[in-house]
Amino acid sequence: MSILKISIRQIKAARSLLGWSQDDLAERSGISKPTIGRLEAIDTDDPIGGRPDTGQALVAALEKAGVQFIPENGGGAGVRLAKRAKPIK
Repeated sequence: MSILKISIRQIKAARSLLGWSQDDLAERSGISKPTIGRLEAIDTDDPIGGRPDTGQALVAALEKAGVQFIPENGGGAGVRLAKRAKPIK
């Protein structure tokens, strides 16, 4: 999936699913909190603006935490948490 198709609303929804603040995302992605705040202030379904590596770092951090980005497929773009494997007893 291309990073250009991930929207700020998806980033915000992913943070919410994880219970992360902007500080948490900043720490885990290496992107500054002010940059995240500026991006999230533009409440849109348009692709992430700014430098491509910024969007890639945000998405990578969220995916590493278990978020899956769902592309536009006729039902709307979205996010979900990956199904975690059950521990072996």
